[in-house]
Amino acid sequence: MSKKLVIGGSGFIGSNVIRKLVERGEDVRVMLRETSSTKGIDDLDVERCYGDVFDDEALRSAMAGCDVVFYCVVDARAWLRDPSPLIRTNVEGLRHVLDAAVDADLRRFVFMSTIATLAVSEDGTPVTEDDPCNWYDDGGAYTQCRVDAENLVLSYANDMGLPAVALCISNTYGPRDWQPTPHGGLIAAISAGKAPFYFRGIGQEVVGIEDAAEAMILASDKGRVGERYIISDRFVTTRELHTLAAKAGGVRAPWIGIPRRLLLALASATQWVGDTTGREIKFVRRAFDMVDKMSPLDHSKAERELGWRPTPIEDSIRKAVAFYREHGM
Repeated sequence: MSKKLVIGGSGFIGSNVIRKLVERGEDVRVMLRETSSTKGIDDLDVERCYGDVFDDEALRSAMAGCDVVFYCVVDARAWLRDPSPLIRTNVEGLRHVLDAAVDADLRRFVFMSTIATLAVSEDGTPVTEDDPCNWYDDGGAYTQCRVDAENLVLSYANDMGLPAVALCISNTYGPRDWQPTPHGGLIAAISAGKAPFYFRGIGQEVVGIEDAAEAMILASDKGRVGERYIISDRFVTTRELHTLAAKAGGVRAPWIGIPRRLLLALASATQWVGDTTGREIKFVRRAFDMVDKMSPLDHSKAERELGWRPTPIEDSIRKAVAFYREHGM
């Protein structure tokens, strides 16, 4: 049996991909950094190897004997004042991985991309994979480097014969969010009755973490080389999402609405403070713009070609809240 390699297996999506593979009886190898937290996979019987995405020898060794590579590495710190770490990991590091992958005898290279690489709808029509990013110049360093990364993967597929597919995954929610993610942390706070606010006029595309992991595995078998697939359940307003979290936690739903304009003004102000003082503040305009520009998406291609069927996001929110409660988050 050929091994399945997961690079970036300590993250939220990567660890759930590993879990799904183990459940399927696959022989799994995980490439990690020595400093990576492994809470999400410590209960799983997998082979571990160590190195980072700039270690060419470690990459070649990790891919030896593998027929599929799941690439789940991302630096998602969109709030950084200096974008160079984002570019270094998300683009330059990825190039090292792709070079190693071209030389490996792979059946499929599955790239964890993001819905930030998709277009913003100008008329409310759901966006598809055929709609190219139309907000690159306004998207900030994080969006730009993620678009560049996805384009790099697809260029290796089209020009160098790498059997790669890209999955544009939306905001993920569900159990085993150990860090937790910023959006997961907000759900934890709301479900504990600690966040009375919701945001007016803002929404997002969402998907269950287990469904996202399942889509990655389906793409390794059925994804068409050189194609990208939208992996998302549906578009929800933040008020609806926060109400779901509160209901799962048995607390009052957030009742204080913050208008979109005020939220953007606050984000701009905190960004100015951070840039002026040299402090890294997470709630800044350059990070929030990506959320503000989200559009409804059409995931029918993933259903049609991969056989992917997402479960209702309500189920994933309930599982997430139960996990946060169990672990005191």
